[in-house]
Amino acid sequence: MVVRAKSCLLFLFSVVVILSATVTLALSDKNADIVVCQLKCEKLPGDQQLSCKQTCEEFHEAKVRNQQDQENRGRRLRLKNWSGDFDEGQRSNNPYVFEDRHFTTRLESQLGNVRVLQKFTDRSELFRGIEEYRVGFLEAEPQTFIIPNHWDADALLFVVNGIKLSSWVLINFTGEGTISLINPKSRQTFNIKRGDIFRVPAGISAYLINRHNNQKLVLAKILRSISVPGELQTFFSVGGENPESSFLNAFSTETNRDEIERLFFGQQVQKGVFKKATAEQIKSLEESRIWPFGEGKGSYNIFSKSASVQNENGQLHEVDSDDLSELRDIDVAVSFFNISQGSMAGPFYNTRATMVLVVPNGEGEFEMACPHLSEQHSRGGFGGRPSYEKVSSQLRRGTVVVVPAGHPVVIEATGNQNLEVIGFGLNSDRNEWFPIAGKDNVMSQWEDEAVELTFGAPGSTVKKVIQKQKRRMFFKGPARRGRAFA
Repeated sequence: MVVRAKSCLLFLFSVVVILSATVTLALSDKNADIVVCQLKCEKLPGDQQLSCKQTCEEFHEAKVRNQQDQENRGRRLRLKNWSGDFDEGQRSNNPYVFEDRHFTTRLESQLGNVRVLQKFTDRSELFRGIEEYRVGFLEAEPQTFIIPNHWDADALLFVVNGIKLSSWVLINFTGEGTISLINPKSRQTFNIKRGDIFRVPAGISAYLINRHNNQKLVLAKILRSISVPGELQTFFSVGGENPESSFLNAFSTETNRDEIERLFFGQQVQKGVFKKATAEQIKSLEESRIWPFGEGKGSYNIFSKSASVQNENGQLHEVDSDDLSELRDIDVAVSFFNISQGSMAGPFYNTRATMVLVVPNGEGEFEMACPHLSEQHSRGGFGGRPSYEKVSSQLRRGTVVVVPAGHPVVIEATGNQNLEVIGFGLNSDRNEWFPIAGKDNVMSQWEDEAVELTFGAPGSTVKKVIQKQKRRMFFKGPARRGRAFA
């Protein structure tokens, strides 16, 4: 009896283990609630079991959606305040806004520095479409020469007014320099000043001098990498801190390297990439201007033609490949916003170009409607109800903001002076910008029937409101913050 009892207990234990394993496998595939629900369906008549089990499935799916909604709400709370804050103790994770800490210093001395913004895709995968572009700044002290070098990237340079990147302190100056581009058979040299735009093609050796006696020269750069998307390298044939900084040192041929070393150590020369120039050297560089490529090539000043939009609230200057054909080679357009104190630009959006906004002067705020950070986007479905997150940040000298194509944006001047913003339009071929408010806004072109069906009101009545504002692009700023996309 004892043996039989033990056998029975072992059998029952085995059955329990098998049933537990079966239930565990079932629960690993489905929620426990749906398993219990479907087991109860087995007790119903056969013709009712199918509809009962389908109801269980629907219940399970509804529960999963509810759990996802709760997770998304938590995510939305974490993303709710995507606002840039420049206080040292309150760092922002806003992927669209870049601050001083997002730059690395490539070259630096008492006479100048070169700083490059981190790769866009290092900040967010949302920027894969512009991963081959980088932003950089060059700052040179008065009467400073930058030795010849070349990049494995096309560079578009804008002569900036009033950024001192090392300490973010405003310095008012116009900026005057001379740049020389060296080709195998020719040299192109031209003087540059505030507002000038010029291109340095990849691999072209260039040297630059700030010929002003007491004013700094600052250049904002857009660089388009050639070899590896987003990766940049600078090449120096001679100069630098020592002969080892020359790429000639990488070759096995000893002749040129030995001669360079003798020249380097045999004389009392200034070391480094940035070197102080004499008045005679500056004059010689300034006067040796050669135009081998014909008149009109080289640089273009963004203020040389009338503003494309202008009223008492601001000005917009634009330069594209029709003005400077070399812009077509790197697919970039340039714009300059001068927003009057207390005024705003927008809302507007670009059809194809991603705008990289650089603030050289003034203070303000920007707001952008973004679907990528919204709760609805996290569900991953195309057919869901559209939802947009308001992305906002303060603007000040040196701020860099990325505005993707199609994203409506507002820029407002909030300080005690005008706000200046340089806009580099990346992937700008066939781009257009569409105003959403004011004169010629996109909705004013809708047919009355389309307006009526959209707004649920007579088209003529709605269009009176839409077309009431006679200004274009620039308007008086809102009385309080957050009204643009509230």
